[in-house]
Amino acid sequence: MTVAILFMLGLGAACGVILTIAARVFYVYEDPRISEVEACLAGANCGGCGYPGCSGAAVAVVAGKAPASVCIIAGPEAATQVGAVMGMAVSSVEPLRSLNMCLGGQRATNQYHYLGVNSCRAVATLYGGQRDCRVGCIGLGDCVKSCKFDALALGPDGYPVVDQIKCVGCGACEKVCPKNILNVRTMSHRLLHLNEEDDALAPCRQTCPAEIDIPKYIAHIRMGDYDGAVHTIKERNPLLLTCGRVCPHPCEDYCRRGVEDEAVSINQLKRFVADREMNSGTRLPVRCAPETGKKVAIIGAGPAGLSCAYFLRRLGHQAAIFEAMPELGGMLRYGIPEYRLPKKVLDWEIEGILNLGVEVKTSVRFGRDFDLDSLSQEAYDAVFLGVGAWKDYGLGVEGENLSGCFTGINFLIRIATGESVPVGKKCAVIGGGNTAIDCVRTLVRLGAEEVYIIYRRTRAEMPANRVEIEAAGHEGVKFHFLAAPVKVIGDENNKITHLEYLKMELGEPDASGRRRPVPVEGSETRIQLDMLITAVGQGPDVSFVGESKGLEDLKITRWNTIETESLETLQSSIPKIFTGGDSATGASLVVEAIGAGRRAARSIHQYLTGQAVTAPEKSLFKKHIPESIFKSVEGLQKIPRTKMPELPVEVRTHSFAETDLVISKNEAAEESQRCLFCCRLCYNKDKESLAA
Repeated sequence: MTVAILFMLGLGAACGVILTIAARVFYVYEDPRISEVEACLAGANCGGCGYPGCSGAAVAVVAGKAPASVCIIAGPEAATQVGAVMGMAVSSVEPLRSLNMCLGGQRATNQYHYLGVNSCRAVATLYGGQRDCRVGCIGLGDCVKSCKFDALALGPDGYPVVDQIKCVGCGACEKVCPKNILNVRTMSHRLLHLNEEDDALAPCRQTCPAEIDIPKYIAHIRMGDYDGAVHTIKERNPLLLTCGRVCPHPCEDYCRRGVEDEAVSINQLKRFVADREMNSGTRLPVRCAPETGKKVAIIGAGPAGLSCAYFLRRLGHQAAIFEAMPELGGMLRYGIPEYRLPKKVLDWEIEGILNLGVEVKTSVRFGRDFDLDSLSQEAYDAVFLGVGAWKDYGLGVEGENLSGCFTGINFLIRIATGESVPVGKKCAVIGGGNTAIDCVRTLVRLGAEEVYIIYRRTRAEMPANRVEIEAAGHEGVKFHFLAAPVKVIGDENNKITHLEYLKMELGEPDASGRRRPVPVEGSETRIQLDMLITAVGQGPDVSFVGESKGLEDLKITRWNTIETESLETLQSSIPKIFTGGDSATGASLVVEAIGAGRRAARSIHQYLTGQAVTAPEKSLFKKHIPESIFKSVEGLQKIPRTKMPELPVEVRTHSFAETDLVISKNEAAEESQRCLFCCRLCYNKDKESLAA
């Protein structure tokens, strides 16, 4: 018995020695932080992070191959805990969410009937799929099967619907979709995206200079989700109240319903939801990305500058606006009359942008009060020049500087700032653009007895908004078409008494595509006047280039605009300086300036983050997808377009009260039903649309 016990003790001791030696020889060290990190994770072992379970994710974090935020379902608290274990600072990170880009579904037509494997990937191998639309959703649900979080389902219309609350942004759906319909993106990715040739876009959305998702926000209105409509618009346009009032809505020219019927009143619907938010007494929250620590100086607080500041703040950068005038708004405030854009409306809209954390310095002029060198000393990483087009063009004729003669922008600014301007009894405005129309309608409200428009082409060639031209006519403005001024005549006191003009006839089209006016010999005609306003165009004032230090290499075009690498990137000849709006293109639309502000913010973001400043390879900038432009649209019933309510002529001509009013909730609902909810090729027939 004693022998047996001794043997067992000896055997145990020998095993212990062997194991001790083996432990030292075959020892594998495991970092204790792995178990600590794993304890911070969700414990779901879902694999959504791309690693084999939470243990694999923890190993990757400790090895420096994955960030502290590796767990896609545990949330920011877990990332903070992991960061504490690893001794790293963890900043907040924008969440990833899946977004379905195609809303065709069952309404999309097929080029062939498929009888094979019930899989999107299988169908896609045959000629790219059976849909007529080459970028359209196949609709067999590979994405739904791939989602481990029950965040995707095939909706009743046959395309995937994402539950944004359940979606964790793992990217599984994006990986299995053979048509790139599902994209996993952050908010910043969505803000930065520019229209591309392969996108699923309706014609109206392709046309909008701000690239607003028009069908989506109208669908929100149709469903009564007015907040959703506002959020959709604000992903592209922070000045929706302004645009709802002054935009000439070029999108409506390409509305598919307009091919067979009247276009949907897209702009009135935008104004409806914008006014609803303003009048609700509360502002909808606008999310911004985490702070980057980068600073950008915005020179000019017009629509381009305000938009650029807005998008830069949403992308996490600091933005400071420097404005030469006492108040913000640029031409929105000083060039658009009160009856079209009330100052209290503009103030409310600008306040929403500033509330994002935008700094403001007013009554400071670039080149006089500060320059590029001083901005560099204040550690600004980039500069946006949105100086606008404040310089009026003259007629270049004898007598245009006589007493009683004004230029369009100067006249409107003086009225906007409250200056008392002597108004004649018989007044004329030369020009056919929006500034000319604003001037004549302002003169009517200031008490002029007779007001004329003198324009060298016909009504059809006038570039002003059609609605504004008609409104001017209703208010008593008289039009002299095919008339080219040649001389302003005054009395012995140098006060204007007459305008002499030549009658014209239209010849061959010029570079703009409009027929060139040709003078008729011997047709000199005089019209008696005591006030004349010249509104034949305006351009940027770039005198600051010679006044500001550091701008020696800034290139200016022969049209006095700031030269850019392209109108898509808007980077100037000095890499850290960007521009947009009228200072890049010359005088243009407000919505064009807004779109330029976002494109400039995108380029500035690329510059600040060390990326190449480039536009997308397949950018759709100012182009259309040819296959999406139809010559006929089947399945439509003619449904009257909602008329814009307005103050009666006898009321509005005696004050500067807002002339155009907002449609009602019922009218908005009815007008939203007229939208065909178009995509690239497919659209709702009226029967389907009205039953929605």
